[in-house]
Amino acid sequence: MGLPFLDSFSAAAGRGVWHADELGLADAQVVATGHAALDAELPGGGWPVGAMTELLQGTPEAHVWRLLLPALGQAVQARGGPVVLIGAPYEPCGPSLAAQGLPVEALMWVRSEAAAARLWACEQALRCADVAAVLAWLPQARVGELRRLQLAAAQHEVLLFVCRPESAAQGASPARLRLQVEGCAADSSQIELRILKRRGPPLAAPVMLPARNERMAALLAAARLRRKLRLQQQGTVPVGEASSSATVVRIDAWKGNGNALDRIAVVA
Repeated sequence: MGLPFLDSFSAAAGRGVWHADELGLADAQVVATGHAALDAELPGGGWPVGAMTELLQGTPEAHVWRLLLPALGQAVQARGGPVVLIGAPYEPCGPSLAAQGLPVEALMWVRSEAAAARLWACEQALRCADVAAVLAWLPQARVGELRRLQLAAAQHEVLLFVCRPESAAQGASPARLRLQVEGCAADSSQIELRILKRRGPPLAAPVMLPARNERMAALLAAARLRRKLRLQQQGTVPVGEASSSATVVRIDAWKGNGNALDRIAVVA
């Protein structure tokens, strides 16, 4: 029996081979990011389920909620379980998250300063069938430890996001997807996303996203207007001059008080 012709073998094999100059297809389930411009640059059009997505930042938590809220809300609706936050640097602003589709009761916040405890909690959360997604801040995690988390996410098909400092970009990582998240220096209303690792060719230009979604921007504008008019009526702010102050509150501080616009104003 003769050997197959090389041309016919190459044609058959090529149908199942990913070419490095093409955006790869997802080999597992994905969840849409909620940002069309970003979906267009990700294999399968969304965040990979059962795989680690690594977010590198200069400042912990900067822009993370804006980036991840649409997908986290979808995950909670689909699986019914909580989003587990591990090592979050600040207490989440409940009214703001709820206004964007993620109710406070869907969050489980695990606080620990010890790196080993954070890793243990992250792995246990990934192994829990009721958990919808895990969002962890692991600045000191090593490659071997991250590989173990990647394996746990794959075995239990959970969304896993790990936040690490920008300096980690120089090292290896088992993450399926790596993004550098930073504010745009030229326009504070925009976020720059640099895709450092994906199944596809390098992306020369960053993906630009608005720092706030349209609904949030409208709510904030309305809240600022209400506050400005109230202060003007009290004679404390001249006409045409907006207030630049900000208020920080705890999650439970607004229970039973005020209306939606006033609650959402805390992030103005």
